[in-house]
Amino acid sequence: MKILKSLIIWICFIPVAILNGGLREYVLLSVIGPNWSLPVSGIILSGLILLITWLMFPRVIKNSTNKERWLIGTVWVLLTVIFEFTSGLAGGNGFTELIRAYNPLTGNLWLLILAATLFSPVLAGKNPTLQVSEKQATLSNRYSPRNNG
Repeated sequence: MKILKSLIIWICFIPVAILNGGLREYVLLSVIGPNWSLPVSGIILSGLILLITWLMFPRVIKNSTNKERWLIGTVWVLLTVIFEFTSGLAGGNGFTELIRAYNPLTGNLWLLILAATLFSPVLAGKNPTLQVSEKQATLSNRYSPRNNG
């Protein structure tokens, strides 16, 4: 059930990735040029994936184990690769061109994006800010006057 709930978060990556591609093509390419626009875009998208997961994961997935978070990250990576190949092939890109994205020497940081996708649930599940808030809420409920009844 937690994997199904986690798809809510993964689906949020799709429009963000599309907007990031637009940013790369219409802004970064003209501002910083073709040699830097692709890697900068990869870094931006990786950061956004981490941010979205950090903000949403603890609210959508409650009480997850480390094993569950690793499983969710793995499922997200598989879904991302399947989505990328499906949309790329449907968009007229060749298989060789899609595989080329996995070579960071071309300037494409696709592997960084996949790593961010894999690790983000693991990192977000250990979100210290939310853990402190939950502990404070538990303590305040335990010691509130209305519960000492």
